Amino acid sequence: MSEIFYTEFMSPFGITLASSEAGALRNLWFPGQKHAPDPQHWQLADQQPLFSQLAQQLEAYAEGKRQRFELPLAPVGTAFQQQIWQALQGIPFGEHTSYGALAQQLGRPTAARAVGAAIGRNPLSIVIPCHRVLGKTGKLTGFASGLTMKQRLLAVEQPE
Repeated sequence: MSEIFYTEFMSPFGITLASSEAGALRNLWFPGQKHAPDPQHWQLADQQPLFSQLAQQLEAYAEGKRQRFELPLAPVGTAFQQQIWQALQGIPFGEHTSYGALAQQLGRPTAARAVGAAIGRNPLSIVIPCHRVLGKTGKLTGFASGLTMKQRLLAVEQPE
């Protein structure tokens, strides 16, 4: 296993933490986020080009100048979680889906709760756009970084 590097910086979304492994983004999270990793055995590396690219792309996204992130990704999870996270990347900017619709799309119509659990474990918040998944009635439901952050991200994608 290669070494894991991390950084902490201020983004338009507040204090932001990120980790990388073998040149690919592994985690993106915010202080207090559910299921956040513990970087105590990782190496602090603020000057990595990948982290600079991430910061620039988050800034452009927040300003409405970027709709997709173009970074090498290496999220760690089960095969099922990977399948869900891959499907999330197919939800277009500014559009939404529901947990049930996503389960249906993946050929698992009774797995909405499992889909929700996998989404809750998304290690790359914003970059893998789990904020685009809503309850079946369109209601905002759980978000590892809190519903206020989910509202903020949805607002970025729905300019007035």
